[in-house]
Amino acid sequence: MTQTPQSPSDQPWQDPQRAGGPSGSQPASGPQAYGQPSSPPPGPGAPSGAPQGDERTMMLLAHLSAPLAMLLSVGWVPFLGPLLIWLFYKDRSAAVRTASAGAFNFNLTLSIISIGLWISVILTLGIGFLWAIPAWIALFVIQLWCHIKGAMRAADGRVYDYPFQLRLLS
Repeated sequence: MTQTPQSPSDQPWQDPQRAGGPSGSQPASGPQAYGQPSSPPPGPGAPSGAPQGDERTMMLLAHLSAPLAMLLSVGWVPFLGPLLIWLFYKDRSAAVRTASAGAFNFNLTLSIISIGLWISVILTLGIGFLWAIPAWIALFVIQLWCHIKGAMRAADGRVYDYPFQLRLLS
């Protein structure tokens, strides 16, 4: 029985600078005594290199702030929550930066699509509602699904790569 490799988004977050470069190999270390671990063991239930504590909370908040901002602004600024988290945490944690940038890029892309639908409604003198309303419902469902999936991955210490995003922040 063969085992399929996991996708990068299913792996725990590892900072390339800490992991020994983009290949993910660990840096070489000196000789070790037999039976001695090469690094201190991770906390209970957490893979090594996984975000802990405040870092994991901010990743979770980056994903959940977008639906919250969408509800508070009646759908107009869902990208504001992830943008604020990115601005405040981009230099503190690479995992939080990646999660909030992905959430921002995804929400900005869907906001641009929504604005395009409004323009089509206006240009067609209201006839555009025939396709705009089903499209807005689909956008809402996609947005909700992706943010819940991202929050679940963040709770496990993994980074979620959003689909349909214009990568403006990184």
